[in-house]
Amino acid sequence: MTVDTFKAEIEEALRVYDKHIVCLGKATEDCRGSLGSLLQKAIKAYETRAPGLRHGIALDRQITVILSQTDSERPLCGIYFNLHSPFRRLATGGTVTDAGAPRFSPNRPAVGTG
Repeated sequence: MTVDTFKAEIEEALRVYDKHIVCLGKATEDCRGSLGSLLQKAIKAYETRAPGLRHGIALDRQITVILSQTDSERPLCGIYFNLHSPFRRLATGGTVTDAGAPRFSPNRPAVGTG
C-alpha cells in the first residue's frame, strides 16, 4: 500500500479544498504535500496498528487522514479538513471573543482611550 493507492481520494480532497476552504496558512500545493505526508504516516500507523485496532490516523492543524479497515484488502480513506474559527470561548465566562483581539477588562481602560 502506497500514497498512490489513494490518488483518487487525494485529487477529490484537493478539488474540494481549492473550491471551498479558505486557509491563509496553506496554499493548494502545500495542501497536496501535506496530504501525501499525512497519508504516508496514516499508512504506517495502519500497517503497524495493534491487534484489534481498525484505524490508522495522521493529522496536522488543518487536515486529518483516517484509514479504516474494511472487509476487503484496501482500507477506506477519509480526508477531513479541520475547521477553525478566529473566535473562541473563554474558559471562565463562556463569552465568545475574537481570538486575535485584545481582551477588554472592566478594571482598565481599553487601548486608545484616555
